[in-house]
Amino acid sequence: MKLALTIGAALIFIGVSNAQLVNIESKRMQKDSVRFALKSDLLFNYTDNNGAYILQIGSNLTTQLKSRDLKKILFFIGNYNLIRSKDEDFQNSYFFHLRYNHKLTDLFRLEGFVQNQNNTLLSIRNRNLVGAGLRLKLISEENAKVYFGNAYMYEIEVQKDTEEQFYNHRNSSYLSATYAFPKTRLDFTGTVYFQPLYRYIANHRILSQLKAEMPLTGHLSLSALYNYSFSSFSTSSESDRSSNLKLGLTFSI
Repeated sequence: MKLALTIGAALIFIGVSNAQLVNIESKRMQKDSVRFALKSDLLFNYTDNNGAYILQIGSNLTTQLKSRDLKKILFFIGNYNLIRSKDEDFQNSYFFHLRYNHKLTDLFRLEGFVQNQNNTLLSIRNRNLVGAGLRLKLISEENAKVYFGNAYMYEIEVQKDTEEQFYNHRNSSYLSATYAFPKTRLDFTGTVYFQPLYRYIANHRILSQLKAEMPLTGHLSLSALYNYSFSSFSTSSESDRSSNLKLGLTFSI
């Protein structure tokens, strides 16, 4: 189990994103021979200056369970984040994702998943989706792995202001590469997602992520994470862009 304590962090936000894109690839637990794994973080902070307070709560849980033959994986992610002041919420969101992975051969894997996410500050405040698809392990070396995935998704979105619901059939494709530098023990992962509507490809979402993590000691590691997302709804409406950079230290036991 890992308990993550952020010692220092830098955050950069550009624009406002209502796509609520989540990179599941960066959350996977690459433990080939371990049947059960769990990682959990919990953050609580409260500051009060003459009645003007900031309340911050953050929690994350990632766990996976493998079958005895290591060919079937049940994978779960959950998180909740709240940043609240006396007058308003700066963040109020939760996310749940459950995924089943079945290894058929060294190359082919089948996946099915369900997901629910909610963010009260975004124009699309709630999204529920269910999907299934194929995952290919294109390269499998000691220090390098490359995956390609393609899936069908059925999603239901709820707009914040009008409570109008949208029902969409969407495709999701991704390419992910991981490389471990043996001398420095630096792990690097890059992932790109493309998610268009089947009936109208101009309505699409793109997510790109770069992640690096390097252990400093047996229990302390330095991590960096960069996300960029782009959402194009149609030719007649504006597009959304969002990016963020996170730097921090993680303590694990």
